[in-house]
Amino acid sequence: MDKTNHFSLMIEALTELAEEDQAHQTPPTPDLPTLRSVIANATPLPRESIFLGLADDGLPILLNLYDPIPGPILISGDQASGKTALLQTLARATEFLHSPSEVQYSVITQHPKEWDGFRGNQNNAGIYDTQDPTAQDLLYSLVNWAHNNKGDQQSVLLLMDDLEAMTKLDQQAEQSLRWLLLRGPSRRVWPIVTINSSRAKIMEPWLEFFRTRLFGCTQTSNDSNLLTGNSNKALNDLTAGSQFTMREGTNWLNFWVPPID
Repeated sequence: MDKTNHFSLMIEALTELAEEDQAHQTPPTPDLPTLRSVIANATPLPRESIFLGLADDGLPILLNLYDPIPGPILISGDQASGKTALLQTLARATEFLHSPSEVQYSVITQHPKEWDGFRGNQNNAGIYDTQDPTAQDLLYSLVNWAHNNKGDQQSVLLLMDDLEAMTKLDQQAEQSLRWLLLRGPSRRVWPIVTINSSRAKIMEPWLEFFRTRLFGCTQTSNDSNLLTGNSNKALNDLTAGSQFTMREGTNWLNFWVPPID
């Protein structure tokens, strides 16, 4: 059996289990392949891409860092839907797939201890507490780096865990954040930001920055409608903690977040 079929059959089985468990209102516990094994079986991947997750057909979901059209990425979902886990998967996959000269990542979070296992890794350019002034300094420095990044092959992932917390920085930092959301991907700075679904209404003016959105489990239909643009897409049937979905044209693409080993 080839590797693609192996993962395809595994994901099909997981999807069936999730549907069966959902029918019994029992949270499924999928036995997903680890990130390391997924990467090992999927490589070689294009060097300009980063790994986002594993689709139901067993193929990797990738983001082309050289194509700015998708713009910044918004990850939404209820508490415990797996938003931070998805950010950490992106970070660890970056370490597996890229040298620091190709891709680095920085993290801004209200819970730095959740990222202790990432400290000291070569691709990690820093983990910053949202409340620490150095987080604002990071935004300024990335704007400056982006202004001077003309044709450089290196990319930077700016992983921000909680959009609402980021919007409470001082005015200059907020201006830097807005610039990075508008212009960053065209200069190889990729903001990838989480938002709690329950705060979507409060954060509605910021949602327009994000053309590309990854949706985790969201129980409240009003929140789902606001985040998906009233698409009538149900997000409450996604497996909390490990499954997300994204719009692909007029269709929806579900994908899984492999656990970090």
